[in-house]
Amino acid sequence: MTHIFVLLLLASSAIAAPADAPATDAAPPKRPVTDYALRTSKELTPTRVVVYKSVADYKRELRIFEPKVPKPADRRPCFLAIHGGGWTAGTPEVMYCVASHFAERGWLGVSMQYRHQRADRGTTVFDCVRDGRSAVRYLRAHAAELGIDPNRIVVGGRSAGGHIAVGAATFDGLDEPGEDTAVSCAPNAVICYSAVLDTSVQGYGRDTIGERWRELSPLLHVRAGLPPTLVLHGIRDTIRPVAGAKAFSEAMTKAGNKCELILHERGNHSDMMRTAQLFDEAMQQTRDFLIKCGIAAQ
Repeated sequence: MTHIFVLLLLASSAIAAPADAPATDAAPPKRPVTDYALRTSKELTPTRVVVYKSVADYKRELRIFEPKVPKPADRRPCFLAIHGGGWTAGTPEVMYCVASHFAERGWLGVSMQYRHQRADRGTTVFDCVRDGRSAVRYLRAHAAELGIDPNRIVVGGRSAGGHIAVGAATFDGLDEPGEDTAVSCAPNAVICYSAVLDTSVQGYGRDTIGERWRELSPLLHVRAGLPPTLVLHGIRDTIRPVAGAKAFSEAMTKAGNKCELILHERGNHSDMMRTAQLFDEAMQQTRDFLIKCGIAAQ
């Protein structure tokens, strides 16, 4: 018995916490932010903020990044960036890096705020899309005062934001009641970063959207005359399956639209926003595409 008691005592001593160990109820150390877009959002500040939409009890903003030396008579291109988050989360700050990137190159860079799908507020993915279409209309209607060319408005989005970007071009009739639809909400080019392009059960979003998912599936709304579109997608993306990106790109090309698909062999979901190197690569691919479209200068 003595031997057993000694062994138990030694074992308990070995696993006991040292005297200077933190208390068990102490908060765990914060994990470092590894997403490049999130890190840089803390370092960037918009030049100004405007309300592009005010309906019922909410207002929605455009966070604007202007070139360092804007001129009143400018007719520069505009890049509207839309954050992701499965239509239920996310903030404009995540896309500050994109808006700022283009502002540094003489564009007007904009990151938009939009309604989230919230059952308790009665808002749906349809409202997310409506907000995206409203934001493009606002930019085009206020082009002169913003110093932008109304025929060079590019809309790009990450994940669900990419779906909203495509929706500005494809979902005709899905507009805010009372809005001036004489002003076109169609972008002059669309950029999809790991975007939701198929909302079926094989893709993403059917559970969130509900029974009307077909009305919000870009893949099912491809037709001739859509804006030039760049699709950047990770081949290993299991959250927004790459099959949807491939099918959408094929459908766009078959319909006679300009669509370029770039697949990242190493890529998971939204990898192009994870590190500075991958971000720079994605931005270069974006600029190259926009040069081909005649929207960006060499």
